[in-house]
Amino acid sequence: MDYNFPIGFKSQHQSIQPGIESEMEPKPIYEIDDYHKTSDRLKGKIALITGGDSGIGRAVSILYAKEGAKVCIIYLNEHEDAKETKSLIEERGGECLLISGDIGNEDFCKEAIKKVVQKYGVINIFVSNSAEQHECQQINEITSKQLHKTFDTNFFGAFYLTKEVLFHMKKGDSIIYTTSVTAYEGNETLIDYSCTKGALTALTRSLSKSLATRGIRVNAVAPGPVWTPLIPSSFHSDKVSTFGSNTLFKRAGQPVEIAESYVFLAGDGASFITGETIHINGGQFITS
Repeated sequence: MDYNFPIGFKSQHQSIQPGIESEMEPKPIYEIDDYHKTSDRLKGKIALITGGDSGIGRAVSILYAKEGAKVCIIYLNEHEDAKETKSLIEERGGECLLISGDIGNEDFCKEAIKKVVQKYGVINIFVSNSAEQHECQQINEITSKQLHKTFDTNFFGAFYLTKEVLFHMKKGDSIIYTTSVTAYEGNETLIDYSCTKGALTALTRSLSKSLATRGIRVNAVAPGPVWTPLIPSSFHSDKVSTFGSNTLFKRAGQPVEIAESYVFLAGDGASFITGETIHINGGQFITS
């Protein structure tokens, strides 16, 4: 079936990270009624998703709720996007807890996990999806402040939360990291961002070995170009207009096209999969 996903975007730019979904044109496609056939694959699960307010995180949060999970979203300060996602989940009969704060702060991560556990008692699925990126033309433009901030958000936040989440996980539970095609290809203008995604890839492989005896699976999803708020908040408007044109499909992916992989990795159908990465990039590897 042809869903007529957009090819090319209006030139646009946002001045704050990680961006606001409600200000994008066109809006990212996070749900299509007949795109996913839900069947309670995550019924009764408690899922924690960072960056679940918008982009890929919103699509995953909504699909998780439709599959029966109770969803807890950690986001920075994009309150309107978060409230919209919560409303969308509740309109579909789901349940959503919102927690706002900076995951680069370890104390906040501990408090966030405490709030989830106080409400639900356990955490069965942890999806680490928050990210920021800053385009620089050469490495000398990357300041120490930017380097530390990008690692705080993209890697250390995931690490801090993982440490706390594991106190409340059991056999059969799942951790999923959002890495990136840049971890494998590299990117000449996103050097520090690519490094953080490479670190998450190494964490996926190492932690999967560490947690195998506990029966907790650790996997990753590595998207290619996907139309999320991070794009207009990262790139010059002219670059945004051609974003995703380097894939075999000559377009960027949409969040709805990424979300199913997170359901698969969290569900029983992936019970023998750990330490792996699903690559969803429209054939970008092949064009390189």
